[in-house]
Amino acid sequence: MNPQQWNIFQNFKSELKAQCQIWARNSRELIPLQKSSSVKDTPDYPIETPVVYNTALDELTSQSEIKLIVIGDNPGKNEQLSINQKYLVGQAGKIAEGYFKKNPELEIDFRKNVIILNKTPVHSAKTKHLISIDKALKASNSPARNLIEESQRWMAKKTAELHQALIAAADKNSFIPELWLVGYTELKKNGIFIPYRDELKAAYTNSEGITTPAWQKVFVYQHFSMNCFSKDIKTHQSATPTQPLKQTLDSLGQIHKEEIFY
Repeated sequence: MNPQQWNIFQNFKSELKAQCQIWARNSRELIPLQKSSSVKDTPDYPIETPVVYNTALDELTSQSEIKLIVIGDNPGKNEQLSINQKYLVGQAGKIAEGYFKKNPELEIDFRKNVIILNKTPVHSAKTKHLISIDKALKASNSPARNLIEESQRWMAKKTAELHQALIAAADKNSFIPELWLVGYTELKKNGIFIPYRDELKAAYTNSEGITTPAWQKVFVYQHFSMNCFSKDIKTHQSATPTQPLKQTLDSLGQIHKEEIFY
């Protein structure tokens, strides 16, 4: 990152960390809901960090070359452990890391060249559990009743601002980062991440209803979990086997983007 990009990232990171601390004040209310939502389909596990700030952001330096901003769903069981408190460090994260290692032509180190964020920092064992957590919160009179939606809208707006600012500050020696929205099932109609989807699009749209140039650097893909991402790429690639992988990724990312946003 050049000095201007580094300052932009530092400011974003500080603001995100402070906001996560604010949301974490709802931990006493969140933990019972996070536990009860997982009882039917998840072995018992300790909930150590109900709202997770990605500490991997603190490991990036001014020398880091940021090529991607990857947006996952929300922190799972491994991500919320006190020894981790990092995003995409479970099985899905290992699959993502392995994919880039197996495809060196992309020239991306998943742990060094990527800012990893989520649609919300609120933990749940499985993403679908957020639905019951959200319903329980909304049925309460708690100040946290709109936490799931509020956190999504905040993350979408601030992430879009970060992405656009990094692009605007790029020079001839720095990268133009792309934003990959990974995991689109819950972005569809009636999905839990509809607020994130709508706020993100709005953040790339000017007062005249026209999307900004940075919107062209936003792509949508299936999630890394269960090898959905790589299987989807392989299927799409089979139609044009001689096409370079980057072109295949761009094409598929645009197709899914149109499915979600248009």
